Amino acid sequence: MSRIWILAAALIAATVAGCKQETPPPSEARPVRTITIEGAAAGETVSLTGQIRAKDNENLAFRIDGRLVERPVHLGDEVKPGQLIGRLNPQDQLNAIHVAEAQLDLAQAKLVEAQKTFARQQELLKKGFTPHSLYDNAQQALLSAQAMVETNKAQLREAHEQMGYTELYADAPGVVTAVGAEPGEVVRAGETIAKVARQGGRDAVFDVPEQIFRTGPRDPVVEVALTNDPAVRATGRVREVSPQADPSTRTFEVKVGLNDPPEAMHLGSTVTGRIQLAAPPGVEVPASAMAEADGRPAVWVVDPKKLTVSLRKVKVLRYDATSVVISEGLDRGDVVVTAGAQVLRPDQHVRLLDAEAAQ
Repeated sequence: MSRIWILAAALIAATVAGCKQETPPPSEARPVRTITIEGAAAGETVSLTGQIRAKDNENLAFRIDGRLVERPVHLGDEVKPGQLIGRLNPQDQLNAIHVAEAQLDLAQAKLVEAQKTFARQQELLKKGFTPHSLYDNAQQALLSAQAMVETNKAQLREAHEQMGYTELYADAPGVVTAVGAEPGEVVRAGETIAKVARQGGRDAVFDVPEQIFRTGPRDPVVEVALTNDPAVRATGRVREVSPQADPSTRTFEVKVGLNDPPEAMHLGSTVTGRIQLAAPPGVEVPASAMAEADGRPAVWVVDPKKLTVSLRKVKVLRYDATSVVISEGLDRGDVVVTAGAQVLRPDQHVRLLDAEAAQ
């Protein structure tokens, strides 16, 4: 009987020992990294690609139709005020001058004859040897002859002006950025022969999507840098905005006037422009902080007193590659887990690595 009690006691002891060995050890605090929500999210930075252009561009064109016989400038040439840009065949204008000169000579001859007739009628009228009607006719003929001379002088001046229109000159220094007709072609009045970018101010020109155009800040400071050399930078403000969107791309052309652009920003250079959009109504956290609760976005929030975590649902306003803007669910001062969130469970104790590193 005593042996039975001894065996029973040994069996109970072995069972108790086995249960103690199977009981898991108490869980240790999980190390995590966190951030403390301190303020609102920063505005998104938008980058667009554009081109450097002259602030003032001039389309040089003839005032009259004609056949182009000379265009001594080419793409990229620098021009000075008074430099010849193009010349038309002047034969038609020379003929017009000759016709106008002949008509003026004829009108002047008629004027001399009318002056003599009037003088004779005036003398006869004084002596009473001619009726007053002939005197009036002579006077009217004189006035008509004088008017005809003035008319032909005006026609001759116009013919000379037309002759001057056969030559096209630059009126300001600049660089030829585009050329039109080639020598031998017939051009119309107003048709561009050369496009000159005047020296002076330069613009960075961008095609801006409608969404940014509508929601972007008013009068922002735009940071502009050369695409192939970001170290070359300048700043500017919006100087001109196209009133209508491009029908094919639905973008608006925006010209940014640059403040003291460096010489390296040549005309035609490709540049990248950046603007800071207005801050959204929310807070920003790293993308690694995001978790999920019941199919909705959530983050792990640390109780700073108990050092335990809880899963809190949030409302996301914007996703980026590295960050997330949360519009609802977080307040200033909340401590959010940013690393180690994948292995957490509610009410789990955590150890803040950031706090240890600060000590």
